[in-house]
Amino acid sequence: MTNRLPRRVKQDGRHTPNLWPVWLVAPAALLLVGAAAYGLYHGAESLLARENTGKPAKVQDVISTTVTTLTLIGAVLAALYAYRKQLLDEGTSHRADATQLTERYAKAAEQLGHDQAAVRLAGVYAMARLADDWPEQRQVCIDVLCAYLRMPYSTVPAQPGFRHGEREVRLTIIRIIHDHLQDPATSTTWCGLNLDFTGATFDGGDFSGSVFSGGQVSFNGSVFSDGRISFNDSVFSGGRVDFSGSTFSGSQVSFNGSVFSDGRISFNDSVFSGGRVDFSGSTFSGGKVSFSRSTFSGGEISFSGSEQSDGRVSFSGSTFSGSQFDFSRSTFSGGQTYFSSSAFSDGRVDFSGSVFCGSRVSFSGSEYSGGRVSFSGSEYSDGEADFSFTTFSGGEADFSFTTFSGGQIYFSRSTFSGGQVAFSRSTFSGGQTYFSSSVFSGGQVSFSGSEYSGGRVSFSSSVFSGGEADFGFSAFSGGQVDFNGSEYSGGRVSFSRSTFSDGQVDFSFSTHFGGQVDFSFAAHFGGQVDFSFSEFSGGEISFNRSAFAGSQVSFADSTYTGGQVAFSGAAFSGGQVSFNRSAFSGGQVSFNRSAFAGSQVNFADSTYTTGVVSFRQSRVQTSALVHWGPFPAILPATQP
Repeated sequence: MTNRLPRRVKQDGRHTPNLWPVWLVAPAALLLVGAAAYGLYHGAESLLARENTGKPAKVQDVISTTVTTLTLIGAVLAALYAYRKQLLDEGTSHRADATQLTERYAKAAEQLGHDQAAVRLAGVYAMARLADDWPEQRQVCIDVLCAYLRMPYSTVPAQPGFRHGEREVRLTIIRIIHDHLQDPATSTTWCGLNLDFTGATFDGGDFSGSVFSGGQVSFNGSVFSDGRISFNDSVFSGGRVDFSGSTFSGSQVSFNGSVFSDGRISFNDSVFSGGRVDFSGSTFSGGKVSFSRSTFSGGEISFSGSEQSDGRVSFSGSTFSGSQFDFSRSTFSGGQTYFSSSAFSDGRVDFSGSVFCGSRVSFSGSEYSGGRVSFSGSEYSDGEADFSFTTFSGGEADFSFTTFSGGQIYFSRSTFSGGQVAFSRSTFSGGQTYFSSSVFSGGQVSFSGSEYSGGRVSFSSSVFSGGEADFGFSAFSGGQVDFNGSEYSGGRVSFSRSTFSDGQVDFSFSTHFGGQVDFSFAAHFGGQVDFSFSEFSGGEISFNRSAFAGSQVSFADSTYTGGQVAFSGAAFSGGQVSFNRSAFSGGQVSFNRSAFAGSQVNFADSTYTTGVVSFRQSRVQTSALVHWGPFPAILPATQP
């Protein structure tokens, strides 16, 4: 059966209550009462007849029962009528309220457009009070206040558009918004509603302690040009907050102690050219915070002491060309942080004293061409730090005094072509650190004074063609360090005065055809150092005055076709040094003034066809075990 009754339409706001039309309700009520009376009469007659068994019911009794029942029905209908009348009266009252609220809205909006600042202030308070009293249109009232902040604003009296008292009006709006974002549980809260500040100019204001838990909050394209703007101790736990395309040119904007636990916060494509933006002590435990493609050309940006335990923070594609950017003493224990494809050309970026203990931090594809970037004193104990495909062409990158005790750190396929990169006095005690397939073609890269006691550090297949790479005074006491398959064609690589006491250091399959590689004054007390299957065809390789006192050092199966390889003044007093199956067909190899006193030195199965292999003024003691292979044996010195 088709329902022919008019469809009820749900109404929002304060309007007349939803009631059926009288022309439809009255006939229906009459029919219902008539049917009820007829049914009650016959029902009462049947009931009374059953009670008086065999005797017909008295008409008076039937009528009395029916009248009593109808009286009760009438009372119910009267109550329904009274309820309907009450609803109608409430509807009338609600319409009056709605009319009053509308009039209040129109008056407040008119006051906001007044020339006098005092009148505009009254309009601000009136609109805010209206938003509290009118939940159905609260968003509209908020939109009006936000729209006021988006209007053109000049802080310079000489400029067009300047209005006296305007700054106080704008700060009052911000203060009112701040007060309504403190507690999401209150009936008048504005948390979760939309706030649109797109393109607004801020020269002060306090949003501290605000809760951004839903809705959309837009500071897109805003300008922070002066004064102090505070978001200290705010909570970003849902919704979207958008600062993308904003300009921070002179103000102090502070997010100290804020918590980013959910939602999405975007500073993409923003410009930081002056002033100070401070996220010190903030916590990133969820959600997404993005500064991608932003430009940091001046001022100070600080994340000092912040902690990231989850979520994603991205600075990918950003340019650091003059500002001071501070992540010092920060903790990265979870989540993901990206600086990939960024350009560091000036200014200072500081991660000193930071702890990387579980998150993934990526600087891959970045370029360092100027300024100073510091990771000094940082600690990598877990997680992943990725600097692969990075270019160091200028400026200074400082990883000195850093501790690599766990996790994975990648510098693979990076290019060191200029500037200064320092890993001096760092400690590699665990985890895996990769410099494999990197190119060292210029500048200065220093690992001097570093300690390798555990884990794995790989420079395999790297190319040293220019500049200076310094591993001098380093201590190799454990773990594995790989230079296998490396190529040395120019520049200078120094392991001078380093100590090899344990672990494995692998230079096998290396190619030396230019530049200088310096192992002079190195001490080999233990562990394994492997130069097997290497090719020495040019350049200078020096082991002068090195001490081979306990390590296993292998030059087996190597080829000497050019260049200079010098062991002059070296002391072979312990351990094993092997030149087995090597081919000496060119160049100069010098063992002049060396001392063979206790180690095993083996030239067995080697071949000598041309070039110079010299043992002038070398000394051999009876305790030494030397297999001279193709070279004339040097008899042990006569004991006195």
